[in-house]
Amino acid sequence: MAISLTGKAAIVTGAGRGIGKGIAQVFAQEGAKVLVVNRGEAAGRECAEAIARAGGEASFFQADVSKKAELEAMAQAAVERLGGIDVLCLNAGIYPSAKIAEMSEETWDEVQNTNLKGVFLATQACLPQMIAQNGGRIVVTSSITGSLVGWPGLVSYMASKGGLDAFVRGAALEFAQYNITVNGVAPGTIMTEGLKELGGEKLEEIAKIIPAGYIGEPEDIAYAMVYFASDQARFVTGQTLVLDGGQILPENPSAMEDA
Repeated sequence: MAISLTGKAAIVTGAGRGIGKGIAQVFAQEGAKVLVVNRGEAAGRECAEAIARAGGEASFFQADVSKKAELEAMAQAAVERLGGIDVLCLNAGIYPSAKIAEMSEETWDEVQNTNLKGVFLATQACLPQMIAQNGGRIVVTSSITGSLVGWPGLVSYMASKGGLDAFVRGAALEFAQYNITVNGVAPGTIMTEGLKELGGEKLEEIAKIIPAGYIGEPEDIAYAMVYFASDQARFVTGQTLVLDGGQILPENPSAMEDA
């Protein structure tokens, strides 16, 4: 039986651009009914409309994932529009750069509230519906940055992503009794809109440090999400899958010179 999301009701947060947009589009291509959730209206609405133009089923819902009331409204909208919540894809995230010595408390809180607290709040909002349905799939976008490697100036982001990996394991244990699985994907360097702005020469330099020889696309992350969201992944829970083209494998940059 081929892996498919046909007929599944799926929420994707942070779906206005980048990885989230790719996930929403691929979910729809694989047959899911998608609620495109985004803080910015223009980008989120355009994603939903693009899915519809391509023959998929999607609608837009505007929400800030750090706001409990807005996520409760999101869950209600999914039930009303899609008929339930089979898949909750928690992708929304921000990554402002600031060294610890100069970082404001407001920046730290904004990152944690969006990246980590937002996952908790969205899960809590959608959990009653999944329990009532006797099942569901929760999939989280983590990162190799924070979970496995570091980058100066991104410690707030790193802390949030490390927290997400812990959340996945704990939530998986709590929800297993309800036939709800919880898994994560940890992307490496992915060709998002922001990365494209760096230009060709810089992108070539980045690609050279990835053993696969190229930068990943949002769809590479999306198809892993499709598996975790599918019926075929019913026995997989509490796991975070690294998708980075081998980026974290070399002991140091010179290791690839002898490959």
